[in-house]
Amino acid sequence: MKELGKINQLPINRFTDNGAYLMLSDQTEVLIPKRYLGGTEKEGDILEVFVYTDSEDRPVAVTDRPLALLDQFAVLEVKEVTGIGAFLDWGLEKDLLLPNSEMHQKVSKGDKVLVMVCIDHKTNRLLGVSKYEDFILSDTSIFEVGQEVDALVFDKTDLGFKALINGFYEGLIYGNETFKPLEAGDKVRAFVKKVREDGKIDLQLTPIGRQKFEEGAAAILEILEKNAFLPLNDKSKPEVIQETLAMSKKQFKQCIGQLYKKKKIIIKEDGIYLV
Repeated sequence: MKELGKINQLPINRFTDNGAYLMLSDQTEVLIPKRYLGGTEKEGDILEVFVYTDSEDRPVAVTDRPLALLDQFAVLEVKEVTGIGAFLDWGLEKDLLLPNSEMHQKVSKGDKVLVMVCIDHKTNRLLGVSKYEDFILSDTSIFEVGQEVDALVFDKTDLGFKALINGFYEGLIYGNETFKPLEAGDKVRAFVKKVREDGKIDLQLTPIGRQKFEEGAAAILEILEKNAFLPLNDKSKPEVIQETLAMSKKQFKQCIGQLYKKKKIIIKEDGIYLV
């Protein structure tokens, strides 16, 4: 069934007391339960549905949207751990099974785990696979230093935070360069700091070079335009600057230096004022 695990546009073939049957591409049918119908549908109408299997492994169509489709990554929370594996919350009535055989490492209830949604071709069921290395692409030649990317934080290490880049590449955000709280499941804008020979990518959350300070200055100016005052200056403690602006003291000083030279701010002992 090529519709399994995907969002599909399917026509209503017929109605029953339990809902409606939608026509699949192989001319078989899949049931959409009555609770997912609005009551005004008619035969031939096209419905946008997600197709997976219910608790009895029967194909079923729903209008709910999972957190990840087939062949997509997502960071999902562990709801329950059993003898056969862990059950993950992926936004549907039936949880996604992460079998013991497909675990990257053991998990506990409440953990957030990076998984790829796959099909078990023996049972024709969707399942999660947390052995993410099997799906990571190693050719990182398409990336350049300073390039902006989408990053999905999925693990914390002694060095910092592992992140999935643009869906299929692995990167690392160093902890000592992180100026705002991060946790598994966070989606952040990041910038390529270094492309390593082993295919791994170092990331940072602030732009590279001049753009970094221009964006920082713009953020400070936006705060001042709202409040006309910011209780920080070049003598403020680094941790206070980090908590307030999510940037290092070095970046902060360079940003306010730019704004001061452009005569957009006044720096006093109690803080910064908008001109």
